[in-house]
Amino acid sequence: MPVMRETEFQGEVTWMGYVPEVTGGLRSERQEQLNFTFEGIAGERHEGTLRASCVRVRNLYPEGTEIRNLRQISILSEEELALIAADMGMDHLDPVHLGATLVLRGIPDLTHLPPSSRLQGPDGVTLTVDIENRPCIFPAKEIEKDHKGFGPKFKPAATHRRGVMAWVERPGVLKAGESLRLFVPDQPAWAP
Repeated sequence: MPVMRETEFQGEVTWMGYVPEVTGGLRSERQEQLNFTFEGIAGERHEGTLRASCVRVRNLYPEGTEIRNLRQISILSEEELALIAADMGMDHLDPVHLGATLVLRGIPDLTHLPPSSRLQGPDGVTLTVDIENRPCIFPAKEIEKDHKGFGPKFKPAATHRRGVMAWVERPGVLKAGESLRLFVPDQPAWAP
């Protein structure tokens, strides 16, 4: 019996990009195709099988401790981006400002996908969801550069809508317009 259950949901890739390592910032550059390796995306800010621990896990490790990199890919929902923009009083929120790798349309409540869910592309490329990506000040700074007065509105508007972080379980290529099939763990929710 499979441990992963295929759902009826597919996420159409409506936007894709990467954050170049050399810029040192969070701003994504739009792409039409991405090549995923076990390390993530070559030349991308979040590339690597290992990373230095940060504030997100400071209750586990001192900052800077070398740990497995489960934050290679940032996946956002087109539907949730529209809600964030509306709450900020904007017509549109450009994924460029959010350090996005992928924006998907068609998966409801994407930010709350169960950890270990899989998103699988046409050639078998598979991304494993780690956890919700909580909003932080870095996208707000990028938004503020282009839209004065809107940066501070990001964090409250993006709470529980910021998408998920993922890592590459199986390498492959993904193109804009393709769809990712959603698989979720076939287990009951934890209820201590």
